[in-house]
Amino acid sequence: MKTFSGKFWIAITAATLFLCSQIAYSQKVILGSKPTYNSQVWNSENGDGTYSNPILHADYSDPDVIRVGDDYFMTASSFNCSPGLPILQSKDLVNWKIVNYALKRNVPEDVFSVPQHGKGVWAPCIRYHKGEYYIFWGDPDFGVYRVKTKDPFGQWEEPVLVLPGKGIIDSSPLWDNDGKAYLVTGWAGSRSGINSLLTVWPLNPEGSKVIGEGKHVFDGHDAHKTVEGPKLYKKDGFYYIFAPAGGVATGWQLILRSKNIYGPYEEKVVLAQGNTPINGPHQGGWVETQTGESWFIHFQDKGAYGRILHLQPVGWRNGWPVMGDDPDGDGCGQPVMRHHKPNVGKKWPVCSPQESDEFTGDTLGLQWQWAANQRISWSVLLRGKGYLRLLAFPKNTAGEPLWNAPNLLMQKFPAPDFTATTKVKLTNEFEVWQGKQAGLIVMGNDYSYLAISKDEKGYKLDLISCKGADQGGQEQKGASDRLMGNEVYLQVKVSAPEAKCQFSYSENGTDFKPIGEPFQAKNELWIGSKVGLFCTAEPGIRRGSYADFDWFRISK
Repeated sequence: MKTFSGKFWIAITAATLFLCSQIAYSQKVILGSKPTYNSQVWNSENGDGTYSNPILHADYSDPDVIRVGDDYFMTASSFNCSPGLPILQSKDLVNWKIVNYALKRNVPEDVFSVPQHGKGVWAPCIRYHKGEYYIFWGDPDFGVYRVKTKDPFGQWEEPVLVLPGKGIIDSSPLWDNDGKAYLVTGWAGSRSGINSLLTVWPLNPEGSKVIGEGKHVFDGHDAHKTVEGPKLYKKDGFYYIFAPAGGVATGWQLILRSKNIYGPYEEKVVLAQGNTPINGPHQGGWVETQTGESWFIHFQDKGAYGRILHLQPVGWRNGWPVMGDDPDGDGCGQPVMRHHKPNVGKKWPVCSPQESDEFTGDTLGLQWQWAANQRISWSVLLRGKGYLRLLAFPKNTAGEPLWNAPNLLMQKFPAPDFTATTKVKLTNEFEVWQGKQAGLIVMGNDYSYLAISKDEKGYKLDLISCKGADQGGQEQKGASDRLMGNEVYLQVKVSAPEAKCQFSYSENGTDFKPIGEPFQAKNELWIGSKVGLFCTAEPGIRRGSYADFDWFRISK
């Protein structure tokens, strides 16, 4: 019998491990960090080689996109929500899934330990340079930050403050052919006192620090007020700045180009609403496929549903991009409603950003975000238990509205029409039940929630609403029903076109009873409505209570 040396087995083992690692990596690149999810309520894939807009009917404000090999990566504004800077992956620009977050905690951490509605991460820009992924964004109160990584599915480095300053926002870098680097920014009038200006700054090659004075390169006050959200590119010897102007709900896509980074810049409007129902169309990112096609992803403001995403084909004419459909041939397109899919060389599976969660693992699904920087004391999720336990975390002050609660666990509205259902069990330890509640919430400047709690008569449900929360509005108690025990199914049905929300409940999981009148969902400042879970306690009451959520499901 022939025998093999130890060196041979070492070589075989090494080769096997290498092959396994390559298979694992290829699966990771194709699937990301979670299994593929298919939505029951929204999909833009038509199954015949075409797609319908919007590609995502969810609040991914200020999107930006890049291609690295066969992979497309996208990020979007996350404002005060934590974790921040979602990383979405696609193979065809139509089907997307969430694979990571680049910002585990908003900075400065102490500032974002409480909800900072509408503040935080504004208009990020994602780029790939020399083997590393970069994301730049502007915080209107602190300046321009940057994170980077070599693995978009893994850990991203801690944020670096590239350009301190109040009101400096909407940043986008460019590494030029001569090794020099630049950063273009916009301005927030609410913080800086100026707007409608675009400014280019010299940036060090590492992308970690602005190294000189900025120069204004475009003034939109005369014809393009509220010009913002610039994205900086270089193509065929021209520097291009893609920037929306005219306001979120009524604006257009402006393109600037110059042979010199500091101008002067020529200008052209290349996309507007035209004869379509797509208002805006607003900020986004340009990307080229492996086959040389150009595409543009941008958002449309849709009120309570947030800033939903559209995909436009892009043609080039006389050195200018033409986006969408251009029926009169004037070089200014309008959004397409249905179009053939991007040519990426092969067909890829249909998938969607995650929505439902069975809580079977030891980590939350990537669709979830907290209202402020998360704390380990808010929740327990143990592998194999099959439920999420939210601890009754105390409010800061007695009677404080949930608008100020950091421990709200929420996700985006995923479609015009959908139903969110959960099963919850409220446990009050030490016979201390006063001021403890848990439930299902729809959050915005106006919000409403259905909560289970206990009083001297037993368990009950209360429907609570608050109007004008951003202006100091207080919660008002609405309908109330008694329960037989401490377990109940909670449900909210959201209906188009106005995002009307009807809460209901069931004690057997089959027969649902509507409670109260329909509630009109309303967006926050810059942010669409969210739906999610919570468990809170009034301050000064002995801790120990908790709510177990068996699952959270999105359905038609």
